[in-house]
Amino acid sequence: MKMTPFGQGPDMSSVILGLMRIAAMDDTAIRALYDAARDAGITFFDHADIYGGAPHVCEARFGDALNLTAAERDSILLQSKAGIRPGFFDFSKEHILRAVDGSLAALKTDYLDILLLHRPDALVEPEEVAAAFDALESAGKVRHFGVSNQSPGQIELLKTAVRQPLRFNQVQLSITHANLIAQGVALNMKGLEQSVSRDLGLLDYSRLKGMTLQAWSPFQKGFFDGVFVGDRVDHPELNDVLDELAAKHGVTPTGIAVAWITRHPADIQVVLGTTTPSRVRDCVAGAGVRLSREDWYRLFRAAGHTLP
Repeated sequence: MKMTPFGQGPDMSSVILGLMRIAAMDDTAIRALYDAARDAGITFFDHADIYGGAPHVCEARFGDALNLTAAERDSILLQSKAGIRPGFFDFSKEHILRAVDGSLAALKTDYLDILLLHRPDALVEPEEVAAAFDALESAGKVRHFGVSNQSPGQIELLKTAVRQPLRFNQVQLSITHANLIAQGVALNMKGLEQSVSRDLGLLDYSRLKGMTLQAWSPFQKGFFDGVFVGDRVDHPELNDVLDELAAKHGVTPTGIAVAWITRHPADIQVVLGTTTPSRVRDCVAGAGVRLSREDWYRLFRAAGHTLP
């Protein structure tokens, strides 16, 4: 698994453990999941204030179960997100500051390594975001900033007021939900659904601007339509190739699905949503596989994407 220097803090793992499903887990299970991730080399842990069905539920479960020592806290990267409220989005200064204070209290930490704005707020006022970011940075509560599910134009709008670098953008990406990549391959092909741009050049923009993309739902068929790994009804050809490459590289098909994302030269991170330690290990093993160009494109085609 690739590790990337991150300045202040530990090196950044290419696999991130997302904690959105831990609300009902007991302390022992949360510790086992965390320990499996750490033993596998993961240094990056992803939260959001809304995970768990009510504000800060999953963050509090993480904080209570682990109660990290100062040394352990400094050895990992904690990321959280703010901006989604029941029924609406809110990027106001007041809400961002309140959300971060709630996250810090729940996680039992003095700082977040990264704060992401959670989805785009149609009523965003960049000056409000900038004021919140400045206050959080000057207070030492947040060290780095980013966004999720935002287009190049939305990011540029924020940058008219926000002075901190926006280092991350968390977006949905899997082999089968790969419009982020597939659209560029089929650029300008009239009549082909794949050619429709839904991301407005986000992949190339991110590489040009030095932003790291984080892939959420890396095993989803579509927008929460189920998992493609093992689905031989909708994706028989893809699973044949996954199985073949898994045997070739000595990993699981799930690991190959991770390898497909991490093979891209944009150095995209993979956000796992699993609560099973063995699956964490499988995914990290996959991140250590470097697929050949031929095999990467075989998976791309087997998932139903067109090479013009």
